Amino acid sequence: MRGVSLPEVGAQLARARLAPLLLAVLVANATFVVRAIRWRYLLRTDDGAPVSWRALWHGTTIGFMANNVLPLRAGELVRCYAVSRLDRVRLASAVSSIGVERALDGLTIIALLVIALFEAGLPRDIAVGGVRLEDVATRAAILCLLLLAGGLFVVLFPLASERLVRGVVPFPRFADRIVGIIEGLRHGLGALRSPSRLAGAVFWSAAHWLMNAWAFYIAFAAFDIQVGFAGAVLLQSLLVFGVAVPQAPGYFGVFELVAVKALGLFGVPAGVAIAYGASYHITTFIPVTLLGLWSLARTGLHLRDAAGARP
Repeated sequence: MRGVSLPEVGAQLARARLAPLLLAVLVANATFVVRAIRWRYLLRTDDGAPVSWRALWHGTTIGFMANNVLPLRAGELVRCYAVSRLDRVRLASAVSSIGVERALDGLTIIALLVIALFEAGLPRDIAVGGVRLEDVATRAAILCLLLLAGGLFVVLFPLASERLVRGVVPFPRFADRIVGIIEGLRHGLGALRSPSRLAGAVFWSAAHWLMNAWAFYIAFAAFDIQVGFAGAVLLQSLLVFGVAVPQAPGYFGVFELVAVKALGLFGVPAGVAIAYGASYHITTFIPVTLLGLWSLARTGLHLRDAAGARP
């Protein structure tokens, strides 16, 4: 908010059109259904059967609600804990599925970011906050590929992974525990061995992020922001990178800062960008938080129990 006129922000909020903002919120929350569909491709029960829709939906809403109210992205662990309690799923398998999910998210976001940089008409070497977007995309791509490579190694060479652990870890009991975790990870990364499941996960990853970017784009109309769909994709990509690091609950402050920086690339005034970012953030924050609380009430789970969960 430094250097931004509060009366200007208030005026922008007062002039905002409600209909496109509400439509954007509806589309944004529909992405949680898409997330649950994709998660079903990445996760299986202990006996190899698909996870129930009840466990996937409640796990998803509880996890993202927890991200909104707990620090350090604790909702990721809560999501894994919830699905492991609601169906026959190992906690380690759920954690590994989230790892694959994050790698797919990263690669999808990077691909969309590269396309957006070309379609938005911005220079390829453009920087946000002193960091070139090309450098961010390159480093993130390397990290995602390393995650996928590690997952493939565990899946394709389980015995070699076990021997590596037992050869490196000098304490047998600790090594046994790590080997048990690897076995759970191998089970959870089974989607990488199935071309059809992996293709389905890739398809729904693209569908999820395109739908999410569409929600950002629809909300532009509420504040008469003349930025195309490529700009919405660029804003989304920068937000994903901005909130990826564990931080305060709900990503407040970071979300609005990224909105100002990203929309500023297209000449949108800071006051308008803050009004847009804060409105979109709060109106999308509330529904999933309420859905998560409703899921907690329906399932009888408790957030405090997730703290003691072990693979």
